[in-house]
Amino acid sequence: MILPVIMAGGSGTRLWPLSRGNYPKQFLALGESNETMLQQTITRLNGLDHAPPMLICNEEHRFIAAEQVRQLGAAHSGIFLEPVGRNTAPAIALAALKAVEQGDDPLLLVLAADHVINDNVAFTQAVEHAASIAQSDKFVTFGIVANSPETGYGYIKRGEGLSSDNCTNTSGNNTLNQAFVVDQFVEKPDLATAQAYVESGQYYWNSGMFMFKASRYLAELNTHRPDIYQACVQAMAIQNQDLDFVRVDKAAFEACPDDSIDYAVMEPLCAKASAKESAKESADVVVIPLDADWNDVGGFAALWQVSAQDANGNAFKGDVKAVDTKNTLVFGEDKLVATVGVEDLVIINTKDAVLVAHKDKSQQVKEIVNQLKADKRSEVTFHREVYRPWGKYDSVDNGERFQVKRITVKPGAKLSVQMHHHRAEHWIVVSGTAKVHLDGQEQYLTENESVYIPITAVHALENPGKVDLELIEVQSGSYLGEDDIVRFEDRYGRE
Repeated sequence: MILPVIMAGGSGTRLWPLSRGNYPKQFLALGESNETMLQQTITRLNGLDHAPPMLICNEEHRFIAAEQVRQLGAAHSGIFLEPVGRNTAPAIALAALKAVEQGDDPLLLVLAADHVINDNVAFTQAVEHAASIAQSDKFVTFGIVANSPETGYGYIKRGEGLSSDNCTNTSGNNTLNQAFVVDQFVEKPDLATAQAYVESGQYYWNSGMFMFKASRYLAELNTHRPDIYQACVQAMAIQNQDLDFVRVDKAAFEACPDDSIDYAVMEPLCAKASAKESAKESADVVVIPLDADWNDVGGFAALWQVSAQDANGNAFKGDVKAVDTKNTLVFGEDKLVATVGVEDLVIINTKDAVLVAHKDKSQQVKEIVNQLKADKRSEVTFHREVYRPWGKYDSVDNGERFQVKRITVKPGAKLSVQMHHHRAEHWIVVSGTAKVHLDGQEQYLTENESVYIPITAVHALENPGKVDLELIEVQSGSYLGEDDIVRFEDRYGRE
């Protein structure tokens, strides 16, 4: 049985200000699909015979991930919460340990949650082919057929063709049922080297997608990185199941070394195989070429590539007017964006930030993010609109001693029972019905009705209705930070 393991813990800083620490790119709907990238990754599995996928994400994103799975109506095998980021080798180890707990030994299909694959048929065929090879204890990686000399990707150099009943052809351009011994994994090259790689036809882009038996991965991890293996075993020794989420021992996992699956397992296996006389017969790592219109959307130039373009090569989303504009990506979130006489630009307008960059320099957005981090700016982590397990809020205005938010509470949801030391609040209902808990009393408010929450009053807000509750919250006081919350009770398990 195939058990998909979806890695959803990335930060996506190269797509700031669309992607931010609290809401990174895997949870955004990018390109032409209305589904988020995580949701696309899940629905991409529909053509396969597989167990419900297992998700791995961090603590801050747990409710976003759970909500997006719920929106699809999809089953899952648990959402693992990493206490801290430790790269892909430990994360996959947690999934593998969980998979073998009941004595099973599934084939793990390791996928990133933030890739675009437009040819699902080719993807399905490649995965089914990989499964037939992985059953014989091979490690399979998916190499993207390179159509341009990209310097932002690592590469996989193929060796001899793998001969088996399932590998019918090892030459020519048709990648169906091809498989090759992996000769080596190669770091990101310069442009001239990348050009030579593509022209040789012997190299593929490293997609970061893999398939192997759970038990085999654990055995090889224990051989090559016993420190990572032991730390993950210790972390899994104490598990806490909370709603959809699986938490592991924080202290044990924090002690785990940081390393990728490539360095921890794949490259040592390739080195071991190349030292043997017959690499073809002893190969542990196999690459399957994947030609499925793949893109990792690793920056705005890539986002422009996967977006629908007009006759002038422009990709527009939102309210955009353009004159004499070519090969430009424009994203307008909440206001009109107009361009005149520009070419090869990226223009991203969100509610609280505007980015203007040359498309060829858009990878340098990470430098802006680093500056924001150094300045401790909230824009590096939060959008103006912030999602919570009960709904969302939009900080529409703020100034000295006041802040105004538009709050949306989902049907049946309830904010925590809480109080504030430094601020009072006014709630005005715009639509829907609010159930207000205030110092032990309950009252219901409907459209155009309001309530005052004094400083230190114990209160909670609940939506008892069947439609979204929309209200305006006006805060006033000497300190309005989100950390001025004392929670007494919370159905979502937040501290």
